[in-house]
Amino acid sequence: MHGKTNVLTALNHQETPTVPIDFGATPVTGIHALAIENLRNFFHLKRQPIKINEPYQMLGEIDDDLAEILGIDTIGISPRKTMFGFPNEKWKEFNTPWGQTVLVPEKFNVTRTPEGDILMYPEGDTSARPCAKMPAKGYFFDAIYRQLPIDEEHLDPEDNLQEYTEITENELNYFEREVNRCAATDKVIVANFGGTALGDIALVPALHLKDPKGIRDVTEWYISTLTRQDYIHQIFKKQTDIALKNLEKIFSRVENKVNVLYICGTDFGTQDSQFCSEDTFLLLYAPYYRKINNWIHKNTSWKTFKHSCGSVEPFIKHFIDVGFDILNPVQVSAAGMEPVKLKENYGKDIVFWGGGVDTQYTLPFGTEKEVEEQVIKHCEIFSRNGGFVFNTVHNIQANVPVRNIVAMLRGIRRFNGENTDF
Repeated sequence: MHGKTNVLTALNHQETPTVPIDFGATPVTGIHALAIENLRNFFHLKRQPIKINEPYQMLGEIDDDLAEILGIDTIGISPRKTMFGFPNEKWKEFNTPWGQTVLVPEKFNVTRTPEGDILMYPEGDTSARPCAKMPAKGYFFDAIYRQLPIDEEHLDPEDNLQEYTEITENELNYFEREVNRCAATDKVIVANFGGTALGDIALVPALHLKDPKGIRDVTEWYISTLTRQDYIHQIFKKQTDIALKNLEKIFSRVENKVNVLYICGTDFGTQDSQFCSEDTFLLLYAPYYRKINNWIHKNTSWKTFKHSCGSVEPFIKHFIDVGFDILNPVQVSAAGMEPVKLKENYGKDIVFWGGGVDTQYTLPFGTEKEVEEQVIKHCEIFSRNGGFVFNTVHNIQANVPVRNIVAMLRGIRRFNGENTDF
């Protein structure tokens, strides 16, 4: 690990002696619990159940011994409660469909269907309707949409604001404790305080609510961004107002101990194109992103982190214009997302956090040599003049060959001029 200074230097678009590294600081830069166990076994680390710190995607906690081997320079802070609405606390063992024993929160309460699928419930309450399903041969959960019939004449934006409320004293105390704990390390703090994600499709179904109202079906939500724009504007406006009030309260507790703020995971790209036009982005999203970023940059030293998968090259200039400092995951396999072009056109104005190796093809299916060579190539391109934090293109999934993950690590170390003898 190279420490906080190295990351902060990169975030300020200055050359760093080595490429800084993130794994696990956010819900989009993590590692699946099975891949973590495989890595621990490869490096002959102590055998122990992996703690699931993000149960929707079954991402695991990376303990200090493995973090040191991976060279991780970041540490993440997440909301006290999971996407399913129960706290990440009071751990118990759970046997996964793929045969791994992991640790899950106390309220991780599930049932199994006759077909072997696993059903999850909001707040862990099995008397409620299930909100997500892990297929019998799956490795993570998929949302179950609980869309009520839509009455166009009585659509109320307040229904889509059920989950956006004033932060409680309990939550403020939690964030203050977590930030102080992380501040004692020599790592960059990446915080996810929640509430700032505008139209994040993973959050639209409101998996933590027992009775979600409003527009909760993903297809219907995308339709609404074109046909119900006034409705969406009303949601985004009030959500942004609530978020800024909450951020003000949070900042009064944690101040500038936080280095990076995870704003949202709203995806704007597909593999080949975009989910909406640039005009729709500028009309519907940009005013609220700009308001959030402006407040943060005026009142704090935090850098703002924008996640969007897919072919988003046409949007990057707009991400920069509304004030985002960081773009993730830099999906280099998508149309128009060639590393050289991205770095040349936007590298002075936005930090690329990710893009170190392709996770659709190269990492899971390539040879060790192909993985290592791509890592070195992408580090050479993205790290020039700073503005790069290494991560894969999104989370490392369950069945990625462990030797390919090790080849990725070998590539990073070779580029950084470090020992690769493992």
